[in-house]
Amino acid sequence: MMEFLYFPEDKSEYIPAVIMLVIFMIGAVLATYFFIKYSKKEAKRVEEQYQEKTDQDRD
Repeated sequence: MMEFLYFPEDKSEYIPAVIMLVIFMIGAVLATYFFIKYSKKEAKRVEEQYQEKTDQDRD
């Protein structure tokens, strides 16, 4: 019967998995950073547009 979980005796088999995990984690952090940065920029632009529109409506 085959075991459900596989834990290799040779721990060097974990190295490629750890490298891929680190690469994907760095990618996820960078993507989150750029999403937040773009979102703040877009929110500022919308706020300025809203201010201009309300200023025009008052005149």
